[in-house]
Amino acid sequence: MLRNSDPNDPEQCLDIELTEPQFELVTTDKQFPAMVAGFGAGKTNALMKRALDLKFKYTTCNIAYYLPTYDLVRTIAFPRFQEELAAIGMIEKQHYSLVQSLTPMIKIYGGGQIIFRTMDNPGRIVGYEVADSFIDELDTLKEEDAKNAWQKILARNRQKKPDGSKNTIAVGTTPEGFKFVYQRWKKAPPSDEYHLIKASTHSNAHNLPEDYIANLEADYPSNLIAAYLEGEFINLTSGAVYPAFDRTLNGSNEIIKPGEHLHIGMDFNVGKMSAIVFVQRGGDPHAVDELVGILDTPAMILAIKRKYPTHAIYIYPDATGNNRKSNNASVSDIALLRQAGFNVYNNASNPAVKDRVLAMNVMIEAGGRRRLKVNADMCPSFVEGLEKQAYDKNGEPDKTSGFDHGNDAGGYFISFRFPVVSGRVLKTKIGGV
Repeated sequence: MLRNSDPNDPEQCLDIELTEPQFELVTTDKQFPAMVAGFGAGKTNALMKRALDLKFKYTTCNIAYYLPTYDLVRTIAFPRFQEELAAIGMIEKQHYSLVQSLTPMIKIYGGGQIIFRTMDNPGRIVGYEVADSFIDELDTLKEEDAKNAWQKILARNRQKKPDGSKNTIAVGTTPEGFKFVYQRWKKAPPSDEYHLIKASTHSNAHNLPEDYIANLEADYPSNLIAAYLEGEFINLTSGAVYPAFDRTLNGSNEIIKPGEHLHIGMDFNVGKMSAIVFVQRGGDPHAVDELVGILDTPAMILAIKRKYPTHAIYIYPDATGNNRKSNNASVSDIALLRQAGFNVYNNASNPAVKDRVLAMNVMIEAGGRRRLKVNADMCPSFVEGLEKQAYDKNGEPDKTSGFDHGNDAGGYFISFRFPVVSGRVLKTKIGGV
């Protein structure tokens, strides 16, 4: 129920119908809620309902509404707020005035202001104070720009409320890959005040044209449908290296069992050595642990021995380790692994990158079967790399983002044990295991 500035007049109230995700955004008491939604899921409607609910709850306070560009403020925010105000019985000349200028706002007589700002120029987010803020389509900005805008908005959110309650910022956005909203609300929220609300287009289907969802499904590729219909965070970069990987469908709850053989794919990078630890279950590989950010090969050997002292260790390294030397001019990295007592398996040279990637992708999903499984709790860096790594402008897996180290390590094991030959995955018998 929304009210205008006279809470004692029942005729000035409006009962509204909301979907479950919309209701959650409007009513949550979390300080920083974010509704991440598919197209047509009603995120803007929910943001505006929350904005007016808080505006009339704290009539002397100001609120701010943010959109990426001024054109969106002019064509969406202003007319939509006019409609919302009219719906709760507020006639323009009697209750509020519109100011459309470089600093657009709605002044409510006796009830503060609704201030509009754009995020394409965060430098203009200055010179005013509000009690609550509302951000529409935050994730359409570049990640660094969104972070900058968020910090500026947070600084404006300091008008004290009469009852001393928290200043809030609510976000409504479509998911645009693994950008600012994913980082702040999904991957590493600073506190439990950051509350993520997922909303699919289906949740608001009764308010959409009958063929709206069918048209989306027909016109968008499957990876975009997951984001723009279901509201999922996925890699939207064209040319994802491992497009079929899904942390749920390829998920595993397996852990290392006492004394079992461990198969470790290893990538050599001084200061950034990575190793992905696999076990086998029913002939299929399960990634169950990872060692990342290790300084060099001697440090990696020490880490493996300390962490897995009772296990037989099988290493599948980058074949260039035959030529690399971590700290001894006469001993290669692979020779160091063998001297440490590990079972080392590598060919004279690495497979072609495309063959290694193909072997990984076939194990991730082929013919409806997903053989490669990953324990996301134990291998967070590996999962993130599989989800995020994309091809660069030269058509090679991008190595500038840092996602390549774990992926390469896992790929050396997969491509050695499950090589792809003429489109078929073969399993190589190694040492009776």
